[in-house]
Amino acid sequence: MPSWLPSIPYSTPGSGYWDPVTSTLSWCEEDYYATPYAAEIVNTLTNLLFVYLAYRGVASCAKHGHDTIFFVSYIGYLLVGTGSFLFHATLKYPMQLVDELSMIYTTCLMCYATFSYSRSRLFSFGLAVFLLSLAIFITLYYHYLQDPQFHQVAYAILTAIVLFRSMYVMEVNLRPRLKQSEKEYKLLHRRSMTAEEKVVSQGEDRRDRKILGTMWVMIGCGLTTFLAGFGIWHLDNVYCGQLRMWRREVGLPWGIVLEGHGWWHLMTGTGAYFYITWGIWLRHCLNGRQDEYDLAWPSLWSLPEVVRVRSMNGDAGGGLSKKKQ
Repeated sequence: MPSWLPSIPYSTPGSGYWDPVTSTLSWCEEDYYATPYAAEIVNTLTNLLFVYLAYRGVASCAKHGHDTIFFVSYIGYLLVGTGSFLFHATLKYPMQLVDELSMIYTTCLMCYATFSYSRSRLFSFGLAVFLLSLAIFITLYYHYLQDPQFHQVAYAILTAIVLFRSMYVMEVNLRPRLKQSEKEYKLLHRRSMTAEEKVVSQGEDRRDRKILGTMWVMIGCGLTTFLAGFGIWHLDNVYCGQLRMWRREVGLPWGIVLEGHGWWHLMTGTGAYFYITWGIWLRHCLNGRQDEYDLAWPSLWSLPEVVRVRSMNGDAGGGLSKKKQ
């Protein structure tokens, strides 16, 4: 530790307000070294990002008229952050269940949003019953096993299914070469496209190619951030003893940078926010409302938001510009 860099020594971990610990998981951050009211202070406070992004998402849904399923998804996202906050503050088993199972429930909501689109009411109802049953099964079986690996595998499988299904739907419905061809148009409408219709169709193809390009960049940013957070968390678990020693060597507040699980919260929270925002934009595009909604994303280092740029009657939607952030 450079002598010119001021620091505060770590105190000896002791007992806290929420003792005894009843959770089945133990993280690398030492317990109750900063305050007796939060067992893992960094792992607790980093969940405030979920609260902020959930508020941002709910406000965007209310302001710009996004589908209700995404409003509910942001509420689930808020529950994930709140549950994780309470779990790391108390290290109590009931709060652990709130933290981990809310991740399953929110992913089930996104699964419903992905697979129920443009399907019949009967199919959507059956899907809802299936996902509800699946969530109940995972809840009961996880409580019976009390094995975190089961939860992690279930969450990973659900997330992968939703992600790959959304990518497939995006490509099939928006990629110009996979959309209705001129020959298919003629068979459907029993006439050829007029010159004006061809110009409009070509313009829409250019627009959709641009949207697809931006969507893939968005997916790349969100997925890279999410996986990087997972990688840091894994290193935090593997090299916990060494990291604890380094933290005590550098002292506070510099040791906070070496709290890998805290980085997991920040990075997976950001990645999940990117995914929900992408889902909102994809839904509007699938509904043929690309000219009514746009993605406000000035740079890779900013947070994206889907905004209404004009109403269905062609009026400007609240004077929002593409550079709004």
